[in-house]
Parts: sequence; structure tokens; C-alpha cells
Amino acid sequence: MRDPKLPAPATARRSPPGLAGTLRRHSAWLLLVWFALSVCLFLSAAPPAASPLLRPAVLLRNTKPRALSAATTAATTSNSPVRIYVYDLPSRFNRDWAAADPRCARHLFAAEVALHDALLGCPAARAARPEDADLFFVPVYVSCNFSTANGFPSLSHARGLLADAVALVRREMPYWNRSAGADHVFVASHDFGACFHPMEDVAVADGIPEFLKKSILLQTFGVHGPHVCQEAEHVVIPPHVPPEVALELPEPEKARRDIFAFFRGKMEVHPKNISGRFYSKKVRTELLHHYGRNSKFYLKRKRYDDYRSEMARSLFCLCPLGWAPWSPRLVESVLLGCVPVIIADDIRLPFPSVLRWQDISLQVAEKDVASLETVLDHVVATNLSAIQKNLWDPVKRKALVFNRPLQEGDATWQVLRELEALLDRSQRSRVGSSRR
Repeated sequence: MRDPKLPAPATARRSPPGLAGTLRRHSAWLLLVWFALSVCLFLSAAPPAASPLLRPAVLLRNTKPRALSAATTAATTSNSPVRIYVYDLPSRFNRDWAAADPRCARHLFAAEVALHDALLGCPAARAARPEDADLFFVPVYVSCNFSTANGFPSLSHARGLLADAVALVRREMPYWNRSAGADHVFVASHDFGACFHPMEDVAVADGIPEFLKKSILLQTFGVHGPHVCQEAEHVVIPPHVPPEVALELPEPEKARRDIFAFFRGKMEVHPKNISGRFYSKKVRTELLHHYGRNSKFYLKRKRYDDYRSEMARSLFCLCPLGWAPWSPRLVESVLLGCVPVIIADDIRLPFPSVLRWQDISLQVAEKDVASLETVLDHVVATNLSAIQKNLWDPVKRKALVFNRPLQEGDATWQVLRELEALLDRSQRSRVGSSRR
């Protein structure tokens, strides 16, 4: 997993019950109030005396306000599924990390930065006052410590940094303590989510930090069935891929596809590495063994900066697991119109109601790698055109991209819809419990 490599959705948005439902019913009046508050707060130089965290997060320290684009204006004039208060944490928790290395905002773990930026740029999704919020977003960038020798971000500081942020929120604001953090949202866009370690055995042994177990986690990791690293309320989100990837190459339906099956990345001849662990559960080694000399398969082990141009030329893009089940190839394949071939047992994919992965991708069991060519030949002979038609729907591509600013239907918007559904389930559960 760690190797390199627009129209709005048609479904109607449901108004959540309770406070969120009230917000919908009075949306016109509230929008006027929100914009008035934003103007007043922008003009005010002095923060409220009670706490620095009460300062609306639309105003970042030492930043200038940006003009809203047409896309942002359209999004902000529509009702957002939920209202989220974004804590204005000291910059050591987020912006200092982003300023130190530009990779922080662009690499595969950058959803934590993109979501923060998108929420800040969309008044319709953000509560100006914490009293009006359905949820509270805690913006901590734990994937930006590029201090390791191999250039990948270190997570050794993640638990301590998050613990400090939670301690600050608990001390300065009343909202964490009233729910024990159950209405607070964190991003954990790493191999095994909030377990904060790239190796599964270590991640499982460490588990999710105790102080996060009642909170809501937005994480790239998800599997069907029980797993220690998803033992908290969570929403599965896509890995971050820069939005411009979808614009760099010809539209998918116009691309010339002269590569049958493509994969470029880490494929070890001897998969048991120095740690004693088998990388990719030997799947990538099996791919190399069975298809390394097959002319229909374009398999490359070396890095190549323009690998996305190769994906755009391919019918099928192989997406095998790495250390974790998910991969940025899932998003890149969809953006570039190459049918994703997912080889990662039990993986849970983001936004299934919108993406309908069964209609736009193939899933092949890890044990069936030796039969992969037969499977792909059968698809070409039967339903490849139907899969491509579904895959090339612009709605599908948009749903996997974190735009800045937020656009209706994009990945941040889908996250808000998932959070709305989670709130609905939570409220129904509370009502059911009260009736027993």
C-alpha cells in the first residue's frame, strides 16, 4: 500500500431529526444569520475572551480570506446534511505541519488536511457557534511528520499529539465533557486507521487510543467483520488523490486503451521482508510469478513519475493489498477510467450507496490470483462495456475527490451525508433505548 504509483448526486438529501431537522426548517433565516455572523467576525480583530477555541475556524491565524468560487457559492446556498463546528486549535496541531512540508497537503494521507480546508471554506457545512453544531471537528494533522529515512510519514507522535489536542478541548470547552467525545470527529487516514501503525499485528496490539473510542473516526481503513482498528464509530473515506488528476489526461471515454492489465508498484520476489512479515500477504509476489512474462499484463516494479498516464491507457488496473487492504490506486483507477481489479479480501469501500462498487469494479479473491487472466478475459467477452459506462459516470469520479473548496457531490460532501446517516442511526438507537 505504501508504494508510489459534475453534476450533483440524484439522491435526495434527508433532513436529520432533532436539532439538525430544525436547522433545515429554518434554513433561509439561519443562512442570513450565518452570513451576518461571518461578516461580523471577519471585521472583529479581538477574539472572544472566554477561550481561543471559541473563535470560529473560518478565520485562521495569519491567513487572508479567499473569494468564493461559483462552485462554493452553489454549495453554500444548498442545505448541508449536518452542521459541524470546527475547533480553531493552535497551529502546532495542524498548520505548522502543513507549512513545514508541501507533501502534507498532497500525499495519500492528506484527507486530514483536505477535509479541514473544505469545511473551513463552506459556511453551509460549518456551524458558526458551537451551540448550533451537530458535531465537532478536531483538526489534527498526524500524517505530516516526514522525518523517516524512507520518506514516508512517521506516526510515532500521533497518539501524543492527539492526546494533547483532546486535553486542550476538554479543558477549554464544555462540549467534549458533555458527551465524552461522542459527537467529536477525527480523521485517521492511515494504513490501519486510528490504531496508528502501518503493520497490522502492531496496530492490533496497540488498538485505538482509549480517549478516541467514543468519538467518530473518518478513516481509510475498513473491512467486513470485526477488527480492533474499527472498534469505534467510523466512516470509511477514500485515500487522498489530488483533484487535478482527473483533469490531467483525456476524458476516460476518449482515452486510447492499449494496455490490457496494468500494475506498477512494489512486487517482492521474496515477500518476507526484514521484519519477518509477508508483504501483501504474498499476493503481489504471486502476480509477478504468474504474469510477469505474460505480454497481456503490464507489470512494473520500478517507480515512474508519470505512471498515471499508463493507467489511463489500461483496460484493467490491478489494486492488490499492500500492508493494508486499501490503496490510492482505487481512486486513481476510477478517475482515469480504468476498471479497478480489487484483490483484497473483506475490504470495505467508501460511499457504497453512491459508487456502487459492484457496478464499476471487479473483486478477485486473494487465493484466485492464478485465475486472474481467465476472469478478465471473461469480462471482456461479456460485460466490459457496461462496467465502463458505469465507471465513466462523472458523478462517480467526483465522489472520490476532496475538492478545495467543497463542491456538492464530492468526497467531503459524501462524508457529510455519511455523518448525517450516522446521526440518524444514533438518534433512533437512543429513542429505542428510552422505550424499553
